Amino acid sequence: MVQAMSNRTISMSDQLYDYVLKVSLREPPILKRLREETAKHPKHGMQISPEQGQFMRLLVRMMGASRCIEVGVFTGYSSLSVALALPDEGRIIACDVSEEYTAVARRYWTEAGVERKIELRLGPALETLDTMLKHGEAGRYDFAFIDADKNNYLHYYERLIKLLRPGGLMAVDNVLWSGSVIDKKDKSVDTAAIRKFNEALHADNRIELSLVPIGDGLTLARKRP
Repeated sequence: MVQAMSNRTISMSDQLYDYVLKVSLREPPILKRLREETAKHPKHGMQISPEQGQFMRLLVRMMGASRCIEVGVFTGYSSLSVALALPDEGRIIACDVSEEYTAVARRYWTEAGVERKIELRLGPALETLDTMLKHGEAGRYDFAFIDADKNNYLHYYERLIKLLRPGGLMAVDNVLWSGSVIDKKDKSVDTAAIRKFNEALHADNRIELSLVPIGDGLTLARKRP
C-alpha cells in the first residue's frame, strides 16, 4: 500500500521528535554541555532548540556568511552555534543587556576557541544598532538573528534590514510563541507584538519570506537585492 503524501507540515509527537534528533542532530559536545547547563537555569526556555542551532549553522555555511549580528544572547547557544560555522575571519556582533547571563556565554565561547569571533556589546540593542548605522555600517552584514524582547521585534527588524547587505538573511525566533499567536483569548503584550510582527513581515515587499516550524517557529527573511 502506498502511503499518501501530506500537503501540510507533519505533527510532531515526542517520539517522532526524538527520532528526528536521533537521525539528524550532530551537536558538537561543547554545545551539548552548554545546553545541559542552561537546562538547569530558571529561564531555560529562552534557549533555542539544538536542531534549530544546527539549522542556523547550515544556513550560515551555505551563505558563506562572515559578518553577523545577534540580538539576544542569553547563555550563548545561538551565538556559539553560528560562530562555529563561521570562517576564521568571521565575526558576530552580539547584543544583550545581561552581564549575568552572558558570563556563561563568554565561558563557553572561550572554551570553544571562538571568543575572538564574537564581540559582545552590553546595553540596549536598539542603541547598539543605531550606533552601527550612524557609523556607516548599513549594508555590511550577511546574517542577523533576533531572539530578544518581543515588543521590540519590529524595531530590531527595521534596523537590521538596513544593516544587512542585499541578499542578506535575517532569522527571527519565537514567531509561533508556543501556539499563542492563534489563541484569540491571549491579549498579552508579547503575543500581540509577535502577531503584529508576523503580519508586518508578510506584507513587506523588501524581503523574501518563509516561516519555518522549527523550535518555537523561525522566520527567515532574505533582503531582496
